[in-house]
This record gives sequence, structure tokens and C-alpha cells, in this order.
Amino acid sequence: MHSLLAKIENQLSQLTEAEKKIGKFIIDNAKLVPNMTTKDLSKKTGVSEASVVRFCKSIGIRSFKSFKLELVKDLTLSETDITDFSILQKKDSPYELFHKVTYVNKHAVESTLSSLDKNELNKAVESIKTAKKIIFFGVGGSATAAFDGHYKFTRLGFHSVMAHDFHYLITLIPHLSKGDIFIAISMSGKTKDVLELAQFAKKSGATLIAITNIDKSPLYKEADIRLCTPNVEQDFRIGTIASRMTQLNIIDTLYLSVFNSIGENLVNLYHKARKEAVRLRR
Repeated sequence: MHSLLAKIENQLSQLTEAEKKIGKFIIDNAKLVPNMTTKDLSKKTGVSEASVVRFCKSIGIRSFKSFKLELVKDLTLSETDITDFSILQKKDSPYELFHKVTYVNKHAVESTLSSLDKNELNKAVESIKTAKKIIFFGVGGSATAAFDGHYKFTRLGFHSVMAHDFHYLITLIPHLSKGDIFIAISMSGKTKDVLELAQFAKKSGATLIAITNIDKSPLYKEADIRLCTPNVEQDFRIGTIASRMTQLNIIDTLYLSVFNSIGENLVNLYHKARKEAVRLRR
């Protein structure tokens, strides 16, 4: 049973008769409650709206609105595979899906705290700081994180490249040398295009940094530095959602870590870019 529902069940004996009615209804109909008002719940349970508010306070939650948010969170985290095809059977409303997406993404990002190794992260930051060239590459949903990394490190003054064209990168990779970086991004770590370019970059002398799931995939084994994301989605899914958030979280961490080290030398350049951007506004 979900943690909030378990808490309610454990505290039933300590509640008033009216509050017990509310608690039992919620345990039996948990998925209905997030769409209910205090008036709806009071009618269903035959108690007053004030009793609903008192029930929430009795279990340590200040309002019914906060209670519903906590309940949605618990229900969602028990069904984190919102990108699998079973979603077709659930027929959630857009607002229910909004809540589920929000909490699944939040859970995915928080799970990265367990999957990412501190020492590997430090090695990645130190390697990037001294690089002359950085290539980011990912396909499908991972291309979003690759482009974001390219954009952010361009702002830091690095010669940064991201391209979708496999053959273009084949012509570029031989120009990499020791100290340069190839950042390969793949949830599964098994995508052939990503693996082929990663291996080619490594042969050219570049340091291979992989942003990939914690499973010991071919990309994981090939990488010099592994920035691992948690397993938050199935390989066959309707779209990349939570896994993309974990990748972007790592990209943001790399960017801020490098900026924190060299940013003092870039502040004037950031101001120049900002001034020009403001001038061009209509």
C-alpha cells in the first residue's frame, strides 16, 4: 500500500467516527479523491466539510488541497511507467496527466542522486574544463540533452558541436585529440549510431563521457567516465519523458560546475551578449 494510505490505515483507530468514515472511503477509493472537493467527499461519506478538513489535520496535513497533492504523488510514484502503452487503458484527464508527469519527472530527477557517482562527476568536470573541443551526440529523445549541452558549453566559450548528421561527425571526429571530449548520450547505452561514434572518438584520442543508464550496457563499458542515470522508463515506450529529465539534470550540473570554476573570466562576455540581445528586442 502507498505510504499515505498506509499512514491513514495505521491511524484509523485514533480518529473520530466521522474521520474514520473519511479514512475508509479514501483507502477504498484513492484514485477518485484527487478530483473531489471537500463538498464531494463530505457527501460521499455523510460527514460535514469541516470534518474533512479536521481529518487532513489529524494525519498531519494542513489542508485538503495539500492532502490531494500528496495522494496524487503517492499514486503516481507507484505507477512510474506513464510512458508505456498501458496509459491507453487508464483514460486520465489532461489535468490528472499533468500531475502524473510532474511527479514522475520530479521522482526521476531525485533518483539521479542515487545513480550518479560523485567521483565520476568530478572527473567529468575536470576533463571538460581543460578541453579544447567538445562533441555532444545523442539520437531520438537523447538528442534534446545533446543540443542543450552544446548550447550551454558554447556560452562558456568552448568549441562545442552537436549534429544529427552521422557522416558529418565522422569527418569531424578525426580532428579530436587527447584532452578533447566526446559526450555520448543514450538511455539504453545500446544505440548503434551512438556506440559507433563513441568508439571512433575514443580511438582518435578523445575522452569518452557517457550519460547513460546505470545498467552495464555496451556504452557504459566503453566509456572513460560514466555519468549514470536511473532506470525510469522502459526501452519500448510512447515517448521520452522522465529519462530526458535525468539527462538534462546532468547536463545542467556539468554546465554549472564548469561555470563555477571559470565563470569569473566570462562575466563581461555574458554582459555583452545580454546587452546585444536586449538591443535586438522589438
